[in-house]
Amino acid sequence: MRKRKLGRSGLEVSAIGLGCMGLSSGYGPPVDKAAGIALLRAAVERGVTFFDTAEVYGPYTNEALVGEALAPVRAQVVIATKFGFDIETVGTRQRGLNSRPEHIREVVEASLMRLKTDVIDLLYQHRVDPDVPIEEVAGAVKDLIAEGKVRHFGLSEAGVVTIRRAHAVQPVTALQNEYSLWWREPEAEALPVLEELGIGFVPFSPLGRGFLTGAIDETVTFEKGDLRNAIPRFAPGARRANLRLVDRLGDIAARHSAARAQIALAWILARKPWIVPIPGTTKVARLDENIAAAEIELTAADLREIDDVLSDIAVQGARYPEHLQQLVGR
Repeated sequence: MRKRKLGRSGLEVSAIGLGCMGLSSGYGPPVDKAAGIALLRAAVERGVTFFDTAEVYGPYTNEALVGEALAPVRAQVVIATKFGFDIETVGTRQRGLNSRPEHIREVVEASLMRLKTDVIDLLYQHRVDPDVPIEEVAGAVKDLIAEGKVRHFGLSEAGVVTIRRAHAVQPVTALQNEYSLWWREPEAEALPVLEELGIGFVPFSPLGRGFLTGAIDETVTFEKGDLRNAIPRFAPGARRANLRLVDRLGDIAARHSAARAQIALAWILARKPWIVPIPGTTKVARLDENIAAAEIELTAADLREIDDVLSDIAVQGARYPEHLQQLVGR
């Protein structure tokens, strides 16, 4: 597996990481613990060194799974996790945002225990908390870095003003936002600022929550608890319209003897050398497919064709329902 550095931070990770959320939550029932551990260790064996989790995934159970699976190889991997929500001690309902410095410290101590480690490699604020100045948040993480409990600071779904303010207090190593062939909004403001400041970019849902793989058409039904049931972009009518993009992607993939998912990931890798996507999966076969995307070199002609396709097709449907969209871009 090729390596990449996240901006000018010096943090080096595999060119493709693994988003671990789907092993425990978000897309239906969690996987069997043994199967989850096996998949995580298979990723390590194949050269993946970058693993993304969060306390809210489960909640808590995803961090515990990642911690147990990676404990034997802890020195070989980079683990990213997140703070920023209040979570009930019983049940899984999110109470809301909380990035108060004392809460950040509590979350980090608990995450360290679940992850079976003495340091978090990359700690993200999961969502910007409008009730806590970002300078206080960055200052709290700066203190944790000084204490050796955290190595790097990250932001998720933050706007460019917030990024600049946070970076002035504690250098931001990475921004994690959604980015893919069917969600290119970060190109307008975020990517230029990240390049200017030397911050890496970690796209989540680089395969459009599975849609860009070609496995989801308008007839597919999602299990109870699958977040795609609430996303407008996955309403049957929107899916029907958006299949045009998947079909065109298939044409390009066929010329490379590749899967659609591999072309979608190769396109992201071709954008900037400091971008590291974190596709998620529960299947080793899909893990292998995603990893192989790092070896695909798209030509300038390929990239122009993809840009032409994207400019010709307007993706239908919002990426979040309104109550979740309000939490992003602050």
